Amino acid sequence: MNLDELKQFLLWSTIIHYSILLLWFGAFVFAHDALHRLHARWFALSTEQFDALNYAGVSIYKIGIVLFSVVPLIAVHLIS
Repeated sequence: MNLDELKQFLLWSTIIHYSILLLWFGAFVFAHDALHRLHARWFALSTEQFDALNYAGVSIYKIGIVLFSVVPLIAVHLIS
């Protein structure tokens, strides 16, 4: 794999990951109550616990995107 292919791979990886992140955020904001009711059937979660778990999940996913997609993309751009 040459640097151009690696750049394209990392760029598309970043785009796809941020699309998933935006979808997650949109579902959490616009369908919050429905998602909470769905998950409350399976787990004994209060609204505060549900919100905290989603916030932590979004934060960890965002950190993973930056560490594994954005930073390598920047590094490849700098060396080429």
